[in-house]
Amino acid sequence: MRSATTAGLTAVLLLVLTSACSFSATTSTQVGTGELETQVSSMLQEQVGVAPDSVDCPDPLPGEAGSEVRCTLTASGVTYGLTATSNGVEGDAVNISVQVDDQPVEGQG
Repeated sequence: MRSATTAGLTAVLLLVLTSACSFSATTSTQVGTGELETQVSSMLQEQVGVAPDSVDCPDPLPGEAGSEVRCTLTASGVTYGLTATSNGVEGDAVNISVQVDDQPVEGQG
């Protein structure tokens, strides 16, 4: 039964996450790693109804439009890569898009 639930959650995550989503993080020059991880997790919670088990972003995201950082998310024991991209700063908020990879990290799934 657990594997059916895990497969269902993973399918829902993939369905929602293959398209880009965006959110704004309040900052003037960059989004720190902790805030970025929290915002990505919250956004996924809103979109899917379930937050991932974890999100790990090892580097801050510069506010400059086009800047990108690679992160990972783990859901039901499966790890996916994701790219967070800055769409620029509006006021004191960095507008960010998140694109989750179509396939799990190599060696998983």
